[in-house]
Amino acid sequence: MVDLSNSSTMSTPAMEISRIPMAPADANATESKNTTDVLDLWRLKKEIPAPFVWPQQDTHPSSTTKELDVPVVDVGSALRDAAGMRHAASQVASACASHGFFQVTGHGVDPALARAALDGAADFFRLPLATKQRARRVPGTVIGYASAHVDRFAAKLPWKETLSFGHHHHHHDGAGGGNSHLVEDYFTSNLGGSFKHLGEVYQKYCEAMEEVSLAIMEVLGVSLGLGRGYYRDFFADGSSIMRCNYYPPCPEPERTLGTGPHCDPTALTILLQDGAVDGLQVLVDGAWRSVRPKPGELVVNIGDTFMALSNGRYKSCLHRAVVHREQERRSLAYFLCPRHDCLVRPPPSPSPAPAPRLYPDFTWADLMRFTQRHYRADTRTLDAFARWLGPQSCSDPPSTNGPAKAQEIV
Repeated sequence: MVDLSNSSTMSTPAMEISRIPMAPADANATESKNTTDVLDLWRLKKEIPAPFVWPQQDTHPSSTTKELDVPVVDVGSALRDAAGMRHAASQVASACASHGFFQVTGHGVDPALARAALDGAADFFRLPLATKQRARRVPGTVIGYASAHVDRFAAKLPWKETLSFGHHHHHHDGAGGGNSHLVEDYFTSNLGGSFKHLGEVYQKYCEAMEEVSLAIMEVLGVSLGLGRGYYRDFFADGSSIMRCNYYPPCPEPERTLGTGPHCDPTALTILLQDGAVDGLQVLVDGAWRSVRPKPGELVVNIGDTFMALSNGRYKSCLHRAVVHREQERRSLAYFLCPRHDCLVRPPPSPSPAPAPRLYPDFTWADLMRFTQRHYRADTRTLDAFARWLGPQSCSDPPSTNGPAKAQEIV
């Protein structure tokens, strides 16, 4: 839904990793100047510079884009009674077998909290550059402030700014509550004590998104015949990522993108879109379809990690974000991730005819490292990642009572 690997192209062959135009090796030394140059671009009135121009096959006109028909899933009803769960499971099964997108209502997120989180993002991106750069992202990581991803790439730059930070799930420490101030501490330690309130807002918002994501995992588990607890337990001790996105007005929106075509490498993305400004588009049957903002609804999509967990039964679909000539756009994306050392592996296939394994076992830490340092995520990310890992057995492991854990990665 939002490109965690910082934009991609549909036309890049999976094994041509070294040919992707990356930022120069001294990106750290030049980041301040590059970011200043990028922010100056936001004020351009006539044309965009060459680094922001994308291939026509990625940006082909969307003026006649039709809206994607996605189911609206009431997760509140699903958690309340068996009939609601059956209906919700049927809805997500149909959507996830084709394009992996659906909308969610009955999620219980306080509208005032959602508004505060969106307004907080708007306030942050209006800050002076020097203030925002206190939290600038370290190259090779996903956490921090970034402008057009100039710290990573030298071409096909996205027309946006982002602020990303981590969220450890409530039960991450095994007792609950031990990481209750992680997000708040991120804001105060990187931006200063005056940002304590904003950190508190995002701490509460991340906790709300965690509960929504785990509720969705219950529905997904039922839809795959695994029961309500299977995937909820798998992600209960996860370490997810929160991202605030800002897409400024653009003088030539038909030549660039806010986020390039990509599939999310994470397990699940929950997107809150601000106001009535659309931008999210999904590629279905060779055509781009819009997913428009709707009051009170959250947009959800399956990522590559869950596609691997379902052994390919549920799809991670190509999507992008477009920009507008006069209108700015904001959104909040919560990326559900497993614990970094968690072994991503589908449940054993039933006998006597087990389905062949499509992907090898892997950890989320390895997949994140691959997409942040070696590969711009696209429809072939998992295949390229499997080759990058090297020869591994894809045979079904012995039956277990739940998802396995790998050894801690140092």
